[in-house]
Amino acid sequence: MAGEDLSSADLAERPLAPLTRAQFLARQDELEESLLRATGEQGVSRWFWGEGVCLLAGFRLAGARGEAPPAWVSSFEAPYLAAAPVIEHVNNLAPGAVLCELQRDDPRDERLGLIEACLDWYRSAPEATRAPNGALEHWPGGVWADTVYMAGQFLLRVGGVLGRPEYEQEALTQWLAHAELLQHPSNRLLVHGTNGGVRIDCHWGRANAWFALAGADLLAATGDDRVRERLVALLRAVAALQPEHGVWDVLVDSPPEVRGLLETSAAAGLGAALLRTARLLGPEVLGAELHATLFEAGERAVLGTAAYVDSGLLTRVSAGTILQLIPFGYSVIRDDRPQPWGQGLMMEALAAWRETHDGTTPAEERTQRS
Repeated sequence: MAGEDLSSADLAERPLAPLTRAQFLARQDELEESLLRATGEQGVSRWFWGEGVCLLAGFRLAGARGEAPPAWVSSFEAPYLAAAPVIEHVNNLAPGAVLCELQRDDPRDERLGLIEACLDWYRSAPEATRAPNGALEHWPGGVWADTVYMAGQFLLRVGGVLGRPEYEQEALTQWLAHAELLQHPSNRLLVHGTNGGVRIDCHWGRANAWFALAGADLLAATGDDRVRERLVALLRAVAALQPEHGVWDVLVDSPPEVRGLLETSAAAGLGAALLRTARLLGPEVLGAELHATLFEAGERAVLGTAAYVDSGLLTRVSAGTILQLIPFGYSVIRDDRPQPWGQGLMMEALAAWRETHDGTTPAEERTQRS
Protein backbone atom coordinates (compact mmCIF):
# COMPACT_ATOMS: atom_id res chain seq x y z
CA MET A 1 0.00 0.00 0.00
CA ALA A 2 1.39 3.41 -0.89
CA GLY A 3 2.49 5.45 2.09
CA GLU A 4 2.32 2.64 4.66
CA ASP A 5 4.25 3.41 7.85
CA LEU A 6 6.72 0.64 8.73
CA SER A 7 8.56 2.52 11.48
CA SER A 8 7.18 0.48 14.39
CA ALA A 9 7.62 -2.84 12.59
CA ASP A 10 11.23 -1.96 11.72
CA LEU A 11 12.01 -1.52 15.44
CA ALA A 12 10.30 -4.70 16.62
CA GLU A 13 12.11 -6.73 19.28
CA ARG A 14 13.10 -10.26 18.38
CA PRO A 15 10.77 -12.93 19.82
CA LEU A 16 11.82 -14.89 22.86
CA ALA A 17 12.44 -18.59 22.46
CA PRO A 18 9.42 -20.57 23.67
CA LEU A 19 9.75 -22.84 26.66
CA THR A 20 10.35 -26.45 25.79
CA ARG A 21 7.78 -28.91 27.02
CA ALA A 22 10.26 -30.14 29.64
CA GLN A 23 10.94 -26.59 30.83
CA PHE A 24 7.24 -25.86 31.05
CA LEU A 25 6.40 -29.01 32.98
CA ALA A 26 9.25 -28.34 35.40
CA ARG A 27 7.94 -24.80 36.01
CA GLN A 28 4.21 -25.38 35.67
CA ASP A 29 3.27 -25.22 39.34
CA GLU A 30 5.52 -22.21 39.93
CA LEU A 31 4.11 -20.41 36.88
CA GLU A 32 0.53 -20.95 38.04
CA GLU A 33 1.25 -19.94 41.62
CA SER A 34 3.18 -16.85 40.55
CA LEU A 35 0.38 -15.73 38.20
CA LEU A 36 -2.25 -16.16 40.91
CA ARG A 37 -0.12 -14.40 43.51
CA ALA A 38 1.05 -11.51 41.32
CA THR A 39 -2.46 -10.87 40.00
CA GLY A 40 -3.77 -10.52 43.54
CA GLU A 41 -0.88 -8.22 44.44
CA GLN A 42 -1.63 -6.00 41.43
CA GLY A 43 -5.09 -5.41 42.85
CA VAL A 44 -8.38 -6.68 41.47
CA SER A 45 -10.99 -4.30 42.80
CA ARG A 46 -12.61 -2.27 40.00
CA TRP A 47 -15.94 -3.42 38.59
CA PHE A 48 -14.64 -3.43 35.03
CA TRP A 49 -13.69 -5.66 32.15
CA GLY A 50 -10.03 -6.34 32.90
CA GLU A 51 -10.89 -7.35 36.42
CA GLY A 52 -13.73 -9.51 35.12
CA VAL A 53 -11.32 -11.40 32.86
CA CYS A 54 -8.92 -11.94 35.79
CA LEU A 55 -11.65 -13.08 38.15
CA LEU A 56 -13.09 -15.73 35.84
CA ALA A 57 -9.62 -16.95 34.87
CA GLY A 58 -8.43 -17.09 38.47
CA PHE A 59 -11.51 -19.11 39.38
CA ARG A 60 -10.88 -21.52 36.50
CA LEU A 61 -7.18 -21.93 37.15
CA ALA A 62 -7.75 -22.65 40.83
CA GLY A 63 -10.42 -25.18 39.87
CA ALA A 64 -8.08 -26.87 37.40
CA ARG A 65 -5.55 -27.16 40.22
CA GLY A 66 -8.18 -28.71 42.51
CA GLU A 67 -8.12 -25.68 44.81
CA ALA A 68 -10.61 -23.18 46.16
CA PRO A 69 -10.60 -19.77 44.44
CA PRO A 70 -7.96 -17.38 45.79
CA ALA A 71 -9.08 -14.76 48.28
CA TRP A 72 -8.88 -11.98 45.69
CA VAL A 73 -11.58 -13.83 43.71
CA SER A 74 -13.87 -14.89 46.54
CA SER A 75 -13.73 -11.51 48.30
CA PHE A 76 -14.11 -9.31 45.20
CA GLU A 77 -17.85 -8.85 45.64
CA ALA A 78 -17.76 -7.73 49.27
CA PRO A 79 -17.55 -3.94 48.80
CA TYR A 80 -20.19 -4.05 46.07
CA LEU A 81 -22.64 -5.82 48.32
CA ALA A 82 -22.40 -2.76 50.56
CA ALA A 83 -22.41 -0.18 47.75
CA ALA A 84 -23.73 -1.25 44.34
CA PRO A 85 -21.38 -0.87 41.35
CA VAL A 86 -22.03 1.54 38.52
CA ILE A 87 -23.08 -0.45 35.46
CA GLU A 88 -23.11 1.77 32.41
CA HIS A 89 -21.37 -0.15 29.62
CA VAL A 90 -21.12 -3.69 28.30
CA ASN A 91 -17.64 -3.95 29.84
CA ASN A 92 -19.25 -3.69 33.27
CA LEU A 93 -20.92 -7.07 32.70
CA ALA A 94 -17.60 -8.96 32.73
CA PRO A 95 -17.39 -9.42 36.54
CA GLY A 96 -20.86 -11.00 36.44
CA ALA A 97 -19.43 -14.24 35.02
CA VAL A 98 -17.44 -15.07 38.14
CA LEU A 99 -20.36 -14.05 40.36
CA CYS A 100 -22.37 -16.75 38.62
CA GLU A 101 -19.63 -19.31 39.23
CA LEU A 102 -19.44 -18.34 42.91
CA GLN A 103 -23.23 -18.48 43.17
CA ARG A 104 -23.29 -21.95 41.65
CA ASP A 105 -20.86 -23.19 44.30
CA ASP A 106 -22.12 -21.15 47.25
CA PRO A 107 -25.63 -19.69 46.75
CA ARG A 108 -26.21 -16.39 48.53
CA ASP A 109 -29.29 -14.21 48.24
CA GLU A 110 -27.31 -10.98 48.47
CA ARG A 111 -25.15 -11.93 45.48
CA LEU A 112 -28.25 -12.38 43.35
CA GLY A 113 -28.84 -8.64 43.53
CA LEU A 114 -25.55 -7.97 41.76
CA ILE A 115 -26.32 -10.58 39.10
CA GLU A 116 -29.78 -9.08 38.54
CA ALA A 117 -28.28 -5.59 38.23
CA CYS A 118 -26.12 -6.82 35.35
CA LEU A 119 -29.15 -8.43 33.72
CA ASP A 120 -31.21 -5.26 34.11
CA TRP A 121 -28.58 -3.28 32.24
CA TYR A 122 -28.38 -5.86 29.45
CA ARG A 123 -32.17 -6.00 29.03
CA SER A 124 -33.16 -2.38 29.27
CA ALA A 125 -30.38 0.21 29.61
CA PRO A 126 -30.49 2.94 26.94
CA GLU A 127 -26.75 2.46 26.44
CA ALA A 128 -27.28 -1.20 25.47
CA THR A 129 -27.90 -0.46 21.81
CA ARG A 130 -28.22 -3.17 19.16
CA ALA A 131 -27.13 -3.44 15.56
CA PRO A 132 -29.83 -4.21 12.97
CA ASN A 133 -29.13 -7.96 13.29
CA GLY A 134 -29.50 -7.82 17.07
CA ALA A 135 -25.81 -7.81 18.04
CA LEU A 136 -25.15 -5.82 21.22
CA GLU A 137 -23.05 -2.81 20.27
CA HIS A 138 -19.89 -1.79 22.09
CA TRP A 139 -20.68 1.82 21.27
CA PRO A 140 -23.66 3.06 19.26
CA GLY A 141 -22.84 2.27 15.65
CA GLY A 142 -20.01 -0.14 16.47
CA VAL A 143 -20.02 -3.91 17.09
CA TRP A 144 -16.82 -5.28 18.64
CA ALA A 145 -15.67 -8.87 19.11
CA ASP A 146 -14.87 -8.13 22.76
CA THR A 147 -18.58 -8.14 23.57
CA VAL A 148 -19.10 -11.87 23.07
CA TYR A 149 -16.68 -12.39 25.96
CA MET A 150 -17.57 -9.49 28.27
CA ALA A 151 -21.32 -10.03 27.98
CA GLY A 152 -21.42 -13.55 26.57
CA GLN A 153 -19.55 -15.31 29.37
CA PHE A 154 -21.96 -13.75 31.86
CA LEU A 155 -25.08 -14.63 29.86
CA LEU A 156 -23.92 -18.21 29.32
CA ARG A 157 -23.56 -18.78 33.07
CA VAL A 158 -26.48 -16.79 34.39
CA GLY A 159 -29.04 -19.10 32.82
CA GLY A 160 -27.82 -22.07 34.83
CA VAL A 161 -27.56 -20.11 38.07
CA LEU A 162 -31.05 -18.60 37.81
CA GLY A 163 -32.65 -21.63 36.17
CA ARG A 164 -33.49 -19.55 33.08
CA PRO A 165 -32.15 -21.27 29.96
CA GLU A 166 -33.23 -18.39 27.75
CA TYR A 167 -30.07 -16.59 28.80
CA GLU A 168 -27.88 -19.41 27.55
CA GLN A 169 -29.79 -19.09 24.29
CA GLU A 170 -29.17 -15.34 24.34
CA ALA A 171 -25.41 -15.93 24.69
CA LEU A 172 -25.61 -18.21 21.65
CA THR A 173 -27.68 -15.68 19.70
CA GLN A 174 -25.21 -12.90 20.44
CA TRP A 175 -22.17 -14.97 19.47
CA LEU A 176 -23.75 -15.89 16.14
CA ALA A 177 -24.91 -12.31 15.48
CA HIS A 178 -21.40 -11.03 16.11
CA ALA A 179 -19.95 -13.77 13.90
CA GLU A 180 -22.25 -12.72 11.07
CA LEU A 181 -20.81 -9.21 11.18
CA LEU A 182 -17.19 -9.82 12.20
CA GLN A 183 -15.98 -13.16 10.83
CA HIS A 184 -14.39 -12.55 7.45
CA PRO A 185 -16.23 -14.66 4.86
CA SER A 186 -13.12 -15.81 3.02
CA ASN A 187 -10.21 -16.04 5.50
CA ARG A 188 -12.54 -16.87 8.46
CA LEU A 189 -10.57 -14.67 10.87
CA LEU A 190 -12.31 -12.21 13.16
CA VAL A 191 -11.99 -8.49 12.70
CA HIS A 192 -11.94 -6.22 15.73
CA GLY A 193 -15.18 -4.46 14.90
CA THR A 194 -17.44 -2.40 12.69
CA ASN A 195 -17.63 1.37 12.39
CA GLY A 196 -20.92 2.85 11.28
CA GLY A 197 -22.01 -0.59 10.14
CA VAL A 198 -18.87 -1.13 8.02
CA ARG A 199 -16.53 -4.04 8.84
CA ILE A 200 -12.96 -2.83 9.42
CA ASP A 201 -10.68 -5.60 8.18
CA CYS A 202 -8.02 -5.46 10.89
CA HIS A 203 -7.59 -8.95 12.33
CA TRP A 204 -6.63 -7.95 15.86
CA GLY A 205 -5.31 -10.89 17.83
CA ARG A 206 -7.20 -10.27 21.04
CA ALA A 207 -10.48 -9.99 19.13
CA ASN A 208 -9.87 -13.48 17.77
CA ALA A 209 -9.03 -14.68 21.29
CA TRP A 210 -12.19 -13.22 22.88
CA PHE A 211 -14.36 -14.76 20.18
CA ALA A 212 -12.64 -18.15 20.31
CA LEU A 213 -12.66 -18.42 24.12
CA ALA A 214 -16.35 -17.56 24.30
CA GLY A 215 -17.06 -19.93 21.42
CA ALA A 216 -15.25 -22.84 23.09
CA ASP A 217 -17.35 -22.40 26.24
CA LEU A 218 -20.54 -22.06 24.20
CA LEU A 219 -19.74 -25.19 22.22
CA ALA A 220 -19.11 -27.15 25.42
CA ALA A 221 -22.43 -25.96 26.85
CA THR A 222 -24.66 -26.24 23.79
CA GLY A 223 -22.99 -28.46 21.17
CA ASP A 224 -24.44 -26.10 18.56
CA ASP A 225 -23.33 -27.02 15.03
CA ARG A 226 -23.21 -23.39 13.89
CA VAL A 227 -20.79 -22.53 16.67
CA ARG A 228 -18.70 -25.59 15.89
CA GLU A 229 -18.43 -24.71 12.18
CA ARG A 230 -17.46 -21.08 12.74
CA LEU A 231 -15.14 -21.78 15.67
CA VAL A 232 -13.25 -24.59 13.94
CA ALA A 233 -12.88 -22.46 10.81
CA LEU A 234 -11.41 -19.63 12.88
CA LEU A 235 -9.02 -21.88 14.80
CA ARG A 236 -7.87 -23.60 11.62
CA ALA A 237 -7.13 -20.17 10.13
CA VAL A 238 -5.16 -18.85 13.10
CA ALA A 239 -3.22 -22.12 13.42
CA ALA A 240 -2.11 -21.76 9.79
CA LEU A 241 -0.74 -18.28 10.57
CA GLN A 242 1.07 -19.18 13.80
CA PRO A 243 4.85 -18.64 13.84
CA GLU A 244 7.11 -21.40 15.12
CA HIS A 245 7.74 -19.54 18.39
CA GLY A 246 3.99 -19.64 19.09
CA VAL A 247 3.09 -15.95 19.55
CA TRP A 248 1.22 -14.13 16.79
CA ASP A 249 1.76 -10.52 15.78
CA VAL A 250 -0.72 -7.99 17.17
CA LEU A 251 -2.68 -8.47 13.91
CA VAL A 252 -2.61 -12.20 13.33
CA ASP A 253 -2.30 -11.96 9.55
CA SER A 254 0.86 -9.81 9.96
CA PRO A 255 0.38 -6.89 7.55
CA PRO A 256 3.66 -5.01 6.96
CA GLU A 257 2.88 -2.20 9.42
CA VAL A 258 2.80 -4.57 12.41
CA ARG A 259 5.03 -7.42 11.25
CA GLY A 260 7.13 -8.68 14.13
CA LEU A 261 5.16 -6.74 16.78
CA LEU A 262 4.12 -9.59 19.07
CA GLU A 263 1.17 -9.45 21.47
CA THR A 264 1.12 -12.12 24.15
CA SER A 265 -2.37 -11.90 25.64
CA ALA A 266 -3.99 -12.87 22.34
CA ALA A 267 -1.70 -15.88 22.02
CA ALA A 268 -2.57 -16.98 25.56
CA GLY A 269 -6.30 -16.73 24.86
CA LEU A 270 -6.04 -18.45 21.50
CA GLY A 271 -3.92 -21.19 23.06
CA ALA A 272 -6.62 -21.87 25.63
CA ALA A 273 -9.35 -21.95 22.97
CA LEU A 274 -7.34 -24.22 20.67
CA LEU A 275 -6.65 -26.74 23.44
CA ARG A 276 -10.22 -26.76 24.77
CA THR A 277 -11.82 -27.08 21.34
CA ALA A 278 -9.46 -29.84 20.20
CA ARG A 279 -10.05 -31.83 23.38
CA LEU A 280 -13.82 -31.27 23.29
CA LEU A 281 -14.31 -32.36 19.68
CA GLY A 282 -11.52 -34.93 19.46
CA PRO A 283 -10.29 -36.70 16.33
CA GLU A 284 -13.70 -38.34 15.96
CA VAL A 285 -15.24 -35.00 14.91
CA LEU A 286 -12.23 -33.09 13.62
CA GLY A 287 -10.36 -35.94 11.98
CA ALA A 288 -6.93 -36.97 13.17
CA GLU A 289 -4.95 -34.44 11.13
CA LEU A 290 -6.96 -31.33 12.05
CA HIS A 291 -7.23 -32.43 15.66
CA ALA A 292 -3.44 -32.72 15.91
CA THR A 293 -3.01 -29.36 14.14
CA LEU A 294 -5.26 -27.51 16.58
CA PHE A 295 -3.95 -29.22 19.70
CA GLU A 296 -0.32 -28.67 18.78
CA ALA A 297 -0.98 -25.02 17.88
CA GLY A 298 -2.54 -24.60 21.31
CA GLU A 299 0.51 -26.12 22.95
CA ARG A 300 2.85 -23.86 20.95
CA ALA A 301 0.85 -20.81 22.02
CA VAL A 302 1.03 -21.74 25.71
CA LEU A 303 4.73 -22.59 25.58
CA GLY A 304 5.42 -19.39 23.63
CA THR A 305 3.55 -17.06 25.96
CA ALA A 306 4.92 -18.75 29.08
CA ALA A 307 8.36 -17.47 28.07
CA TYR A 308 7.06 -13.92 28.60
CA VAL A 309 6.00 -14.43 32.23
CA ASP A 310 8.34 -12.48 34.53
CA SER A 311 7.80 -12.76 38.30
CA GLY A 312 4.20 -13.76 37.73
CA LEU A 313 3.42 -10.94 35.28
CA LEU A 314 2.81 -11.48 31.57
CA THR A 315 4.84 -9.00 29.53
CA ARG A 316 4.32 -7.70 25.97
CA VAL A 317 0.56 -7.25 26.58
CA SER A 318 -1.09 -4.43 24.67
CA ALA A 319 -3.03 -1.85 26.64
CA GLY A 320 -6.76 -1.37 26.28
CA THR A 321 -7.29 -1.03 22.55
CA ILE A 322 -10.02 0.88 20.78
CA LEU A 323 -11.03 0.02 17.24
CA GLN A 324 -8.41 1.23 14.76
CA LEU A 325 -9.33 2.08 11.19
CA ILE A 326 -5.98 1.10 9.62
CA PRO A 327 -3.40 -1.58 10.53
CA PHE A 328 -0.77 0.95 11.64
CA GLY A 329 -3.06 1.99 14.47
CA TYR A 330 -2.38 -1.32 16.19
CA SER A 331 1.40 -0.80 15.99
CA VAL A 332 1.48 2.03 18.51
CA ILE A 333 -0.49 0.44 21.35
CA ARG A 334 1.36 0.59 24.68
CA ASP A 335 2.68 -2.63 26.18
CA ASP A 336 4.93 -1.14 28.87
CA ARG A 337 3.16 -2.30 32.03
CA PRO A 338 1.22 -5.30 33.34
CA GLN A 339 -2.42 -5.41 32.30
CA PRO A 340 -5.18 -7.31 34.10
CA TRP A 341 -6.49 -8.90 30.90
CA GLY A 342 -3.01 -10.20 30.17
CA GLN A 343 -2.92 -11.82 33.60
CA GLY A 344 -6.36 -13.29 33.03
CA LEU A 345 -5.68 -14.67 29.58
CA MET A 346 -2.40 -16.26 30.73
CA MET A 347 -4.29 -17.92 33.58
CA GLU A 348 -6.85 -19.16 31.04
CA ALA A 349 -3.99 -20.71 29.04
CA LEU A 350 -2.56 -22.44 32.10
CA ALA A 351 -6.01 -23.65 33.17
CA ALA A 352 -6.68 -25.02 29.69
CA TRP A 353 -3.37 -26.91 29.71
CA ARG A 354 -4.37 -28.63 32.96
CA GLU A 355 -7.88 -29.34 31.65
CA THR A 356 -6.58 -30.98 28.47
CA HIS A 357 -3.42 -32.78 29.60
CA ASP A 358 -3.68 -35.85 31.80
CA GLY A 359 -0.10 -36.33 32.90
CA THR A 360 0.91 -38.89 30.28
CA THR A 361 4.16 -38.61 28.37
CA PRO A 362 4.31 -36.59 25.12
CA ALA A 363 4.52 -39.79 23.07
CA GLU A 364 1.50 -41.26 24.85
CA GLU A 365 -0.45 -38.04 24.35
CA ARG A 366 0.31 -38.02 20.63
CA THR A 367 -0.86 -41.62 20.41
CA GLN A 368 -4.09 -40.79 22.21
CA ARG A 369 -4.69 -37.79 19.96
CA SER A 370 -4.10 -39.68 16.71
